[in-house]
Amino acid sequence: MAKEQLEISANDALILIERLLQFAVQRKLLADQLDTHAARNELLDLFGFTEAFEGNVTEEHLESAVPLLEQLLDYGYAIGLIPDNITTYRDLLDARIMGYLLPRPSEASAAFQRLTKEEGLKAATDAFYNLSIDSNYIRMDRIRKNLYWLHETEFGKLEITINLSKPEKDPKEIALLKTMPQAKYPKCLLCVENVGYAGRPDHPARQNLRVLPLTLQEEQWYFQYSPYVYYNEHSIIFKGVHEPMVISHSSFARLLDFVEQFPHYFIGSNADLPIVGGSILSHDHFQGGRHVFPMEAASTDVLFVDPKLPGVRFGIVNWPMSVVRVNGTSKADVHSAACRLLDEWRAYSDAAADVLAFTKEADGKLTPHNTITPIARLRDNGEYEVDLVLRNNRTSEEHPDGIFHPHQHLHHVKKENIGLIEVMGLAVLPGRLKDELEQIAAYLTGEAVATSAELQADTRPLHKHADWLLSLIERFGTANTAEQAKTIVESETGGKFLEVLKDAGVYKRTADGAAAFERFLTTIRLQRA
Repeated sequence: MAKEQLEISANDALILIERLLQFAVQRKLLADQLDTHAARNELLDLFGFTEAFEGNVTEEHLESAVPLLEQLLDYGYAIGLIPDNITTYRDLLDARIMGYLLPRPSEASAAFQRLTKEEGLKAATDAFYNLSIDSNYIRMDRIRKNLYWLHETEFGKLEITINLSKPEKDPKEIALLKTMPQAKYPKCLLCVENVGYAGRPDHPARQNLRVLPLTLQEEQWYFQYSPYVYYNEHSIIFKGVHEPMVISHSSFARLLDFVEQFPHYFIGSNADLPIVGGSILSHDHFQGGRHVFPMEAASTDVLFVDPKLPGVRFGIVNWPMSVVRVNGTSKADVHSAACRLLDEWRAYSDAAADVLAFTKEADGKLTPHNTITPIARLRDNGEYEVDLVLRNNRTSEEHPDGIFHPHQHLHHVKKENIGLIEVMGLAVLPGRLKDELEQIAAYLTGEAVATSAELQADTRPLHKHADWLLSLIERFGTANTAEQAKTIVESETGGKFLEVLKDAGVYKRTADGAAAFERFLTTIRLQRA
């Protein structure tokens, strides 16, 4: 749309401002008439108005501010508030607009504490989650685009998602980012200095972000929701200072502190080493939420005990990755047990199982390979529960991306690191798969036809899936209905994710793997129950 072609008139924009204020009042973003007056004036100033709309605005009840925002963003571009009508700039203006409609960060925190005392913690997290949605910080309009289905396995139902919520950058945006100078503030996306930040093309605006202060192990931490939630009430708990991720005794103590304070949430951490870690290792943080993941629902195969900690149980979880589940009613004992497992695993090697704790480099330094992905919960029966997922980030000539990482034959579906969320059984698959799986389904219905040589040609869009597609055609034929083809493709994709988890598991679900897993636990003097 050219800037001189105003599809939305100034009068329309004034009405949109009033409708947006009405939404904010209804959703309790603006709690007082004085706040509404101030917000109106800030929006009028932003859009270059000196007078408010004087007519009547029909009362309406909207579930989301997005329809109003989209029109105001169009108007903002038309009058020059943003230099280009691309998602990057629209998102910057979006956050700025919604920031005017929110309580101050300290007021949002005080409201949370007040509601916790009056109605309980669950009511308070519900309200804070809704505020994060209503402010458009959590982009529900985009998240609803994600594809989701369940895949039945011998380990339970895996959750499969194709991530369509993060908008792909167009060539113009990519070119813009290349011209941006290196910035140092905020230091990363997880620093508390993001609260209220106006953003720039290479860093999202955060005027509509609100966080809650927490104390974990007598340190300042903060709680917020993820802008792109992958599950219900997907939370980020981040340290007040910018320090790198480390899995340590203190990490486990913080996890247990958190579930004591938020007993209806789980909390977990990505591992702290490359390949098996998360995408942000530079800032210590956890993820939490109110969701039962497939791994949590999995049972334990074999139980062990420690004579020195009689109130604690250790179980090998029936799961494709290698998980030790620690349960007990004593917070101190569960913490002690988790710390002991971490220390023992850090130093443990078993060449027969391809597990080496260290590699000696040419300069004599030892590079560590063993770490843990931990998850903590507080059960309704009062037991603390910690799942300790054993990880190893070694590489080899055969598997240069990681021995315990998705292997090459699975990269056409998933080649990224297997982090906390996927460890627990929720696949976050790349958005490209939506179109690619639809194209694969077309071959299973006979709508699309190609020879083996044609499918494997580098110029074909599905060439990376060629071997898989040919095997699907051989197994299922090309006369399926559209619904049958969709079911086949979803099921087979789920099967690929199960293979991914098996590859990431240090001890395989075989007789040899089970024996090696038990060998580790008995070596550290645990006894079979």
